[in-house]
Amino acid sequence: MITCVRGTRDILPDEIHLWHLVERESAAIFDRYGFEELRLPIFEVTELFARGIGDTTDIVEKEMYTFTDRNDQSLTLRPEGTASLVRAYIQHQLYKDGGTRKLYYAGPMFRYERPQKGRYRQFYQIGAEVLGPDSPGVEAEVIDMLMLLMDRLGIGDTRLWINSIGCPACRPAFLAVLQEREQATAGRLCADCVRRIAVNPLRVLDCKNPDCQDAVNALPSILDYLCAPCRSHHERLKKHLGLLGIAYHENPRMVRGLDYYVKTTFEITSGALGAQNSLLGGGRYDGLVEQLGGPPTHGFGFALGLDRFVLALPEAVRAGSRPVPDVHLAPLGETAQELAQVVAARLRRAGFAVSQDFQDRSLKSHLRHANRMGVPRVVIIGDAEAEAGQAALKSLITGDQILVPLTELEAVLRQQPAEKE
Repeated sequence: MITCVRGTRDILPDEIHLWHLVERESAAIFDRYGFEELRLPIFEVTELFARGIGDTTDIVEKEMYTFTDRNDQSLTLRPEGTASLVRAYIQHQLYKDGGTRKLYYAGPMFRYERPQKGRYRQFYQIGAEVLGPDSPGVEAEVIDMLMLLMDRLGIGDTRLWINSIGCPACRPAFLAVLQEREQATAGRLCADCVRRIAVNPLRVLDCKNPDCQDAVNALPSILDYLCAPCRSHHERLKKHLGLLGIAYHENPRMVRGLDYYVKTTFEITSGALGAQNSLLGGGRYDGLVEQLGGPPTHGFGFALGLDRFVLALPEAVRAGSRPVPDVHLAPLGETAQELAQVVAARLRRAGFAVSQDFQDRSLKSHLRHANRMGVPRVVIIGDAEAEAGQAALKSLITGDQILVPLTELEAVLRQQPAEKE
C-alpha cells in the first residue's frame, strides 16, 4: 500500500469544513480592514529565499525543499510567504501608485522539519502584509484584526507577546555584547546554539531546546540596547495596543526565525495547543523590499498556521461548523427515484442544499440517514405520490408531515424552519 510521505497528510472530509470556516472568516475579517488577496506560486527561484530569509537561518540551511529543474535552475518550494509576496510587490510594481498596500495570501508551505502535533512538512499558512507606512499604529491595527478573527472563531486562552529587536543602527552593539556572553556560556548551550554564536548570535535567543533555557535566560535583553527611535517606536506600539484595549506581554527573547525582521516582532500563543502553542507570529521588515530590488518600503505582517488554528477551535465551534443539507429526498420506488432526481435538480437551482441517496432504502432507513446528517426536513416521494404530482414533507424538528404539490414544494420549504434546534 502506498501512503502519503512522512510529514504530509490528507485533510479528509470530516475535517475540511473546519478549514473552510477559518478561511472564510479570515477573508471576511481581512476585507473589513482593507486587505486584498493575491495568489503566489508554490515554488520560486532559490535565491529569493536565501536573500530574503537569510542564508544562516535554520530554514535556509536545513529545511528548504530545493531542486534543480531541466534548465539547471535552482528552485525551492516556498517555506514561507512574505518573501514571495514582496517579490510580487516588486515585480508588478504594486508600489507605483504610492500610498499603502494591504495584501494577504493563503496556501501550502514546505519545510523539512521533524513532524509533530500541528507541525508538518507540508503545512498551510494564511498571511497578511502592510507595505508602506512606518507606524506602530499599523502594527496595532493588524494585531487588532487578529484579535477580532480569534474572537469570531471562539479561540480563547490566548496571549500576545511583543518585542523589539532593534534596527541596523542599534543592533550591532547589542550583538557584540550578546556574542561575547554567549561565548562565555557556550558549554551550557546545545550544538546548534554553539554554531549560531559565530554566524547568527541573535538566533540563540530563540532556541527551543530545554537544556539551553537557563543559559539563554541569563543573556542580556535587547530592550536595554535600543536606540532612541526604536525605543520610541516600541513605546508607541504599547500605547496603541492600550488604546485598543489589547493586553500584551513583553518577551525580550522573542526574535523569530527570519533575518528580515527589525523593530517589532510579535507572537500569539494559545493554551489550547499544549507545548507547541504558537498560533501565529510576525513583525516589521523595513528594508526587505529594497534588499530584493524594490524601492525603500516599510513592511509589517504576520503568518498564521492554519493547521494550528484548526486545532485551537473550541468544540462548540467545531460541532456547529459542519455543513448540513436543507432537505433530504427519500424516494420509494423506481418511478419515485426518477422523479426525485428532477426535484433535487430544481431545488438546488433554487438555492437549497439537497441530499439525495440513490440506494434502494426503506422509509425508516431514509429517516435514520437524515437524522444522522442533522437534516431538518425530508421530502418523501412514493410511486403513488409521483403519480399524483405530490410529495410528503416531513419536519424532523416538529415531527409534522404534510402533503405538498410538487409545484409548491419550493415555497413551502422556504416557510418552514431550516435548522434543527
